[in-house]
Amino acid sequence: MAIDWRNYKPLLIPGIPNLHKIEVFEKNGGYEQLKKTLKSLTPEAVVNEVKAANIRGRGGAGFNAGLKWSFMPKPDGGPRYIAANGDESEPGTFKDRKIFEYNPHLFIEGAIIAGFAMHITAVYVYIRGEYKSWIDMMQKAIDDAYAKGYLGKNILGSGFDLDMYVHSGAGAYICGEESSLMESLEGKRGYPRVKPPFPAQKGLWGRPTTINNIETLANVPLVIKNGADWYKSIGAPTHPGPVLYGISGHVNRPGVYEYPTGMSIMELINDVCGGMRGGKKVKAVIPGGSSTPPLRGDQLEGVCMDADSLRTAGSMMGTAGMIVMDEDTDMVDALWRISHFYHHESCGQCTPCRDGTGFLEKTLIKIRDGEGEMRDLDLLLDLCTQMEGRTICALADAAAWPVRYTVTRFREDFEKRVKNTVFALA
Repeated sequence: MAIDWRNYKPLLIPGIPNLHKIEVFEKNGGYEQLKKTLKSLTPEAVVNEVKAANIRGRGGAGFNAGLKWSFMPKPDGGPRYIAANGDESEPGTFKDRKIFEYNPHLFIEGAIIAGFAMHITAVYVYIRGEYKSWIDMMQKAIDDAYAKGYLGKNILGSGFDLDMYVHSGAGAYICGEESSLMESLEGKRGYPRVKPPFPAQKGLWGRPTTINNIETLANVPLVIKNGADWYKSIGAPTHPGPVLYGISGHVNRPGVYEYPTGMSIMELINDVCGGMRGGKKVKAVIPGGSSTPPLRGDQLEGVCMDADSLRTAGSMMGTAGMIVMDEDTDMVDALWRISHFYHHESCGQCTPCRDGTGFLEKTLIKIRDGEGEMRDLDLLLDLCTQMEGRTICALADAAAWPVRYTVTRFREDFEKRVKNTVFALA
């Protein structure tokens, strides 16, 4: 179905000056959905409405947020937590910072509503340490929310208590993985945890915990205000709602754009971003951050930015962080750079990832430097097979997928390097 994106008016980051200020946010309907929730809704009703809306996680996995909330056990009198994931450390992903900067109170309101729905006692907002300016912005917004009575004890006289804290990470990519994030919050090294138990059963400090992305929680007040049916009318039917597209690379106007899900990739490139730089052709697009499989430029017609369309095309929505590469891009160099990142960021806990990421990078360096052999291409694919699905967390998969699909879909770039080597040696 065609998405009427030209008439769409932004909801997550509307063009309202100074919306980051709590007074401006309130004048534009801010915190009204929190008041509505505390006054007239039950926790179960909130969970069911969010589940019905099918807010699919904007942090990469695309799981139904309301369904995830329903996994939390019944209260037992002990503490319960939300970890709001704003680590945003995958190359090509840079959209949560826009919420921190332009509309932090929408996220805060959504997090408080989620806290009410799951009987939460504290929300921890995890933000990577490199985001120092955005950490300060978020802390200011939280302080203002406390001052207005939206956080703390007996919120708006409802009897509901909730605290919110900003936690600065050390800048490790692995801490974007939910269990590593929890380890970091607890003051430990960011090593992924073996699952089960899952966070809803045993999360932060052994207590029930739900991890949601910042953008995911920012969608919650929209659902409470307008209902699940309204929300599902926006964008792709199976992956609805607004989304922040973070588009970078060889386009004329890179940036963060808010539009409905399900937009055509070519419309995003040509109409939203002003086309390709220098009028060149598209060679490759990585749709959802550097870990998602790249798509060939000559196979993008009809491919849309939603989970089902991208799955059919052989990739994933991820964080909607599109990296666009033109016809002059050397895919060997591009893939080496991505592999270098994952090798550097592997936590080292699992052997297939610790050693595999290093082997991938070394083999790509060999090809890049003109020393590669034809068998190295098959070796790369074999290494991917030895890594995928064999580790505690998905970092090994995130490292393997770009290699597997770049080598198979752009094999001519790699064979040219290898063939040139053979010719030179001859």
